[in-house]
Amino acid sequence: MNRRKLLSTLSVFILSLVLTISCSQAPKSSDSGTTVPSTPKGDAIVIGYSNWAGWWPWAIAEQEGLFAKNNANVQMKWFDGYIESMEALAAGQLDGNCQTLNDTISFAADAVNGEVAILVNDNSAGNDKIIVTKDINKIEDLKGKKVAVEEGVVDDFLLTLALESKGMKRSDVEIVPLETGAAAAAFASGKTDAVGAFPPFWLTALKREGSKELISSKAFPGAIPDLLVVTQKLIDEKPDQAQALVNTWFDILDFIAQNPQKADEILAARADVTVEELQMFKKGTKIFTIEENLEAFSDGEDMKHMPFAAKKMSKFMVDVDFIPEAPDLTKILDNQFVQSYKAAK
Repeated sequence: MNRRKLLSTLSVFILSLVLTISCSQAPKSSDSGTTVPSTPKGDAIVIGYSNWAGWWPWAIAEQEGLFAKNNANVQMKWFDGYIESMEALAAGQLDGNCQTLNDTISFAADAVNGEVAILVNDNSAGNDKIIVTKDINKIEDLKGKKVAVEEGVVDDFLLTLALESKGMKRSDVEIVPLETGAAAAAFASGKTDAVGAFPPFWLTALKREGSKELISSKAFPGAIPDLLVVTQKLIDEKPDQAQALVNTWFDILDFIAQNPQKADEILAARADVTVEELQMFKKGTKIFTIEENLEAFSDGEDMKHMPFAAKKMSKFMVDVDFIPEAPDLTKILDNQFVQSYKAAK
C-alpha cells in the first residue's frame, strides 16, 4: 500500500548556528560546489521519508550539508512505499519517520519505542481531493453513491469531514474499500461514482471524462498535518539530535528561500518529477512556519490545533474499526523542540 505518493508557498526562516567540526575531518563539497561540514562521528540516527511534497525538502539537508551544520548525525532513508516506512518505525528499525498525524495515532499503541511528533512539516492544503463524476455537483449528491477510499486513512477522513459539513454520515454513502492507487483506477474505469485520493492518484482519477474535484483538504485547515515523528527512545537518549533535526528543518526552509531555483531542482529530482510539475504539487502543500508549528501544538477548539484534531481523528478511526481503541494522545505530541528553536532565535 502506498499512502502518500508525490506530493503553498514555502515559508522563510533563518537559523544561524555555527558549530565546530573536528580539524581531523576534511570538509566535503556539495553538488552545488559549496563547501559543507563533515558529518559528526558516531552512529547515525536513521530517519525515514517518502514521496510527499512536504517531506522532499529533507533531500536538501543531505545534499547541502545542513545536517552537519547543525551537528546532526543523520541518515535519511527513502521508502518507495509510505506504509513500509511507518511499519519500520513502529518495529524499532528507524529513529524517526515522516508521517501524518492520523497514522501516528494508528501505530502508537504498537510502536516498540514509542512515537512522538516533534515538528509539523506541512498541512495538506488541497493535495487530498474527493474526485467525482460530472453529475455530482455538491456534497449532498454523494448520498447512496459508491465512493472508493482507502479505509481509515487520510482521504477517508477527508470524506467524513466533507459529509459531516452537510449534516451527513459516512454511512450515507457506499464505501468501496481499496488502496488509493486501486481506488483511483476503479473510479477512472467507471466502477465507482467518486474517489478520495492524493497525488499522483487524483491525476489518474481526473482522466475519466467529465470528472472533477468536488472538495479538497483546502476546505479543512489542519485536518491533515504531515509531521516529523521520532521515537520516545530518541528523545530520552539523544535529545540533542532531536533538537538538531528541528533546527535543520528551518535551515532547509531558509535555503529554499535564498536559493529557489537550486531548491526546486533538488526537490524535483527527489520526487522524480519535472521542475514544472513540481510547481503544481507545491500549491496543495502549506509548509509551516515556526509560529504555525507552535499554534498547531497548542490546545484549541478546532482542527488547526493538533490536540483537538487528534481526538477527532481517534474517534473516527475507532468508529470505522480501524483501531480498537484510542491511544494515550498525551504521549504523541511534544513541542519542546520547536519551543527551544523559537527561544534561540
